[in-house]
Amino acid sequence: MTRLARRSLLTGIAGLPLAALLADSRLARAAAAALEDVKLTTPRGREVSAALALPAAGPAPAILLVHEWWGLNDQIKTVAAEFAKQGYVALAVDLYGGKVATTPDGARGHMQAVVADEARDTLESWVAWLRGDARVAGGIGTVGWCFGGGWSLSASTASPVEATVIYYGRVTHPVEELQRLKGPVLGHFATRDTWINAEMVGAFEAAMKAAGKPLAAHWYEADHAFANPSSGRYEAADAQLSWQRTLDFFKANL
Repeated sequence: MTRLARRSLLTGIAGLPLAALLADSRLARAAAAALEDVKLTTPRGREVSAALALPAAGPAPAILLVHEWWGLNDQIKTVAAEFAKQGYVALAVDLYGGKVATTPDGARGHMQAVVADEARDTLESWVAWLRGDARVAGGIGTVGWCFGGGWSLSASTASPVEATVIYYGRVTHPVEELQRLKGPVLGHFATRDTWINAEMVGAFEAAMKAAGKPLAAHWYEADHAFANPSSGRYEAADAQLSWQRTLDFFKANL
């Protein structure tokens, strides 16, 4: 698909809200197909890939997206397309080398196979790529969900950016890492989440305070993955509220 065709398709579904796109696999597939596949070679000599969505006008601030444990699927690409519709250069990175899981066991296997140093190399390289791209002007933000939520924070400590959003991701970073953060952090957490729980988030809040870094942590009466419409734990109202808070946060900081 040419860049013009991709832009036309994004324009065609521009009037639909994100929830409607994510709720219909055919629409999500169409939105995902409109993104441009991009590649780069990292300083360590690794070829990595991502999916790029561009706004109607630019240059513009950028948002780097990190996928859930499922991989870089249509859902994450659709969210990238939505960010582009909101006026951002949106780059959804792939930490699984093209693998996408459809079962929890498959997702767990892909997640456990990720080498931390390689993931950091990938994320640092893409942040640098955005910094150097003429289509990007202003700040850069990161956002991730579940597995990607933790890596959103890790990306921001490795290559400091202007704003960081975490959806129920692992937040066990030590104070000395958090001190590298450049911009504020927004976190979305769920009261019934037994993995990213109140104990972990409470320790994170204390570490952020010790690091002298701003954090806004919001809690939802929900479970892990409440913002994923393909999950049985999806909560539409909480997903919408967290999405609006994310948009407001990026608008204020990028």
